[in-house]
Amino acid sequence: MGVCGVRKNIDGKLYTQIYGSVSSIAPDPIEKKPLFHFYPGSTVLSFGSVGCNMRCLHCQNWEISQLKPEEFPFLREITPETVERLAMDYDGIAWTYNEPTIWHEFTVDSSKLVKKHGKYVVYVTNGYINEEPLRELAPYLDAMNIDVKAFSDDFYRKISGARLEPVLKTVELAHSLGIHIELTYLIIPTKNDSDEELRKFAEWVAHISVDIPVHFSRFFPMYKMQNMPPTPVKTLVKAYKIAKDAGLEFVYLGNTWDPKYESTYCPFCGALLIDRRYYSTRLVNLGKDGRCKKCGRKVNVIMR
Repeated sequence: MGVCGVRKNIDGKLYTQIYGSVSSIAPDPIEKKPLFHFYPGSTVLSFGSVGCNMRCLHCQNWEISQLKPEEFPFLREITPETVERLAMDYDGIAWTYNEPTIWHEFTVDSSKLVKKHGKYVVYVTNGYINEEPLRELAPYLDAMNIDVKAFSDDFYRKISGARLEPVLKTVELAHSLGIHIELTYLIIPTKNDSDEELRKFAEWVAHISVDIPVHFSRFFPMYKMQNMPPTPVKTLVKAYKIAKDAGLEFVYLGNTWDPKYESTYCPFCGALLIDRRYYSTRLVNLGKDGRCKKCGRKVNVIMR
């Protein structure tokens, strides 16, 4: 069955057990993914299945991601053509909620159809995918929010049942393939919040590109880590300062709801480009050409 719990070995060949098996379908603001620099203000139709290729002790969607298909009572079957039809009322689709890489075949087949209509396709993923399937998916994938859970292999092994290096390779490959990338780093007190680890993470991102948006998110007790306290806001502010000192141009704080840390500012002149309050988005000094109206500089925002 494997770690993901959704594939079966038959005579030495793996077969998916969740092709078209959907647990969740819902419209979302694109900012909820979170994708702050990709089609701001647009509405995306999100799809999720069951299962995951990690076993994070702090999983936020454990009710679907940590279950096998036979354990989830509300699965329904849809076809790629159903996804295509439903997508017509939205700006694009997102593969999210559980780990989308584990129903790779269905997401590829569906995304091919959706892209024919000029809709966008995004992945919200832990980045645990091999190079070959990522390259297969890339022509039909516009953006990814990749969850870098820590910058320590020890954390990945003990907390997520995985390894760090494959995730870093995914980020680097996806960026080189021209996919829009944003990164989320959930800060857990005492687990991945040291100054050194945050600095190494920020420096690694900057080495790829200083204009990759980074979302430091606040942890709340969940699943098998309910004995942990929520992340102090001051820890997120510290991470913000470390990342900015490392040269990152776009750094955000999630689960704090502070417009100061959720809005986008021009890295060249400091003008407010996008004002965000909860999931409400208002373009201020950002033109449709993705340039700052104050100084004229192009910024890393994919516009409609």
